Amino acid sequence: MNKKLINLGFSERFLQESKLYEGLFLGRVVAQYKDLYKVATEKSEVLSEISGKLRYSSDELLDYPAVGDFVMIDREDELHGNAIIHKILTRKSIFVRRAAGTSHDVQVVAANIDTVFICMSLNNDFNLRRLERYLSIAWDSGATPVVVLTKSDLCEDLSGRLAEIEKVAAGVDIVVTSSLIEDGYSSILKYILPGWTVAFMGSSGVGKSTLINRLLGGDVDVIETREIRKDDKGKHTTTRRELIVIPSGGAVIDTPGMREIGVESVNLVKTFADIDEFTERCRFKDCQHENEPGCAVKKAIEEGMITEERLQSYKKLKKEAKYEGLNSKQIEKEKITEMFADFGGMKNARDYIKSKSKK
Repeated sequence: MNKKLINLGFSERFLQESKLYEGLFLGRVVAQYKDLYKVATEKSEVLSEISGKLRYSSDELLDYPAVGDFVMIDREDELHGNAIIHKILTRKSIFVRRAAGTSHDVQVVAANIDTVFICMSLNNDFNLRRLERYLSIAWDSGATPVVVLTKSDLCEDLSGRLAEIEKVAAGVDIVVTSSLIEDGYSSILKYILPGWTVAFMGSSGVGKSTLINRLLGGDVDVIETREIRKDDKGKHTTTRRELIVIPSGGAVIDTPGMREIGVESVNLVKTFADIDEFTERCRFKDCQHENEPGCAVKKAIEEGMITEERLQSYKKLKKEAKYEGLNSKQIEKEKITEMFADFGGMKNARDYIKSKSKK
């Protein structure tokens, strides 16, 4: 296998799965333009669209291709029109967000990411609650999170900041970068291996595009950047979704959707392992950590082992991700219960409908 294919992530796993689809070619979605996709194959890059069968069998947006997906297509050139995507191979990780204009439907922002760099600057953007949010999303995706601290040259108490982060990012690697020195980004290189796919998360203005441009090398910025305003907030300039091969090895997925991800799917167990550990010691199994007697979480707060702010962040994320851990039938039941909450439940709603019908 040549170097380009390795860096595109054509691992043995996907090569083996692709053999199940005789007569089709393995490719990876490297860019998305509304209903069209650019797919990289062993021989070339081709514009592609999904087959009618795939479209018909797709019950939700999650079933459609996204940047980073490995797909099976019917050709490796565009001599006779666009290639046709017939199959999306099994994803090893996905990042999702709520689709625009819908209340429940979610779409894949990026797929098959190995490492996600959660970027947070050490100046005005520093926010532990936001970091907890990103960590919960990253752990749930299947990718491995790494906290990347930018603008270290603007931080007066680096050791203090690191101590704060270590308390909320247990088991997660933390690296410090600076844009002022030539090799200020080199600390993240060890996480980017040949065949590895990485992505960046973080709010606007933290330096994601600058880091990506450093990784890609060259004199011209591949990803457009914009100067920070006086209030230290930047304006995100990435408008396309694409996967770009890194010259030193591996690939980076850059998509504006990575900064708009909500908590449609989160993993609170890994992010808040400390709170879960104390919860096991609470007197009551259904302890809400309010005013219940024998609450081990509240005791831990009193003893300074965790903060009240961290507990409130945990509760907020848990509330937003109220479907976490439920199977499809339970989720549907929850949705129906919500839908008829104003009627006092499903039974009362049925009675109401019957009474209206009689009239």
